[in-house]
Amino acid sequence: MSAASGRARQSALLLAIWTAAFAWLGLAHAQPMAMPAPANVVQIDASGFKEVTQDWLTMRLTTTESGADAGTVQNQLKMAIESALVVARAQAQPGLLEVRTGQFSLYPRYGSGGKINGWQGSTELVLEGRDFARISSTAGKISTLTMGGVAFSLSREARQQLESEVQAQAIGRFKARAAEVAKVFGFNGYTLREIAISSADSGGEVVVRPRVMAMEAKAAMSDAPVPVEAGKSMVNVTVSGSIQLR
Repeated sequence: MSAASGRARQSALLLAIWTAAFAWLGLAHAQPMAMPAPANVVQIDASGFKEVTQDWLTMRLTTTESGADAGTVQNQLKMAIESALVVARAQAQPGLLEVRTGQFSLYPRYGSGGKINGWQGSTELVLEGRDFARISSTAGKISTLTMGGVAFSLSREARQQLESEVQAQAIGRFKARAAEVAKVFGFNGYTLREIAISSADSGGEVVVRPRVMAMEAKAAMSDAPVPVEAGKSMVNVTVSGSIQLR
């Protein structure tokens, strides 16, 4: 056999090897090997919940004025809210009674033919905090505004504390259930694979109409506190995930 013939056969053999290698790589890329499903994996979940009395009161006091002139109506609203602020600010205390102005609106009224025949406006004062007696008493002393509504909810601090307590409760129940499942199936323990925590609450901000709504008859009930009564809020936390029995 000549040297040239030997080199030709060697080249042909190398070409065949490279062709087979590339074909195998293409097949492996197109059809990846399926991984076996993990064994002894269990999905479980556990919940915790707690109900507490709402500790935050929000009162909205409003008034509505109307007239032929926009400037006059606006001045009437301004005088009403300024007078109410004088009374409210004298009782304000951070966390116990906080005072802020709410919505203010002024819009035209239209008659026949689409022409403006007057103006109407409204303004709002918001009293809120933890001291229910102080808030309701202050509301009763304000003569220029009428009661628009009452709402109870949880303060930010109370909600954060409640969520932390309930989350710890739910996690403890999840761990206890995981240990129980492992024991029932004859395993010594478990390891966590995945975990998720979700929370929900009910009875958040419940709007309540006060039992005394005749605030227009202010002269007959001067300085009378508005009767209020808080409700309940409940927070629910669910812990769900998968465990590997071992």
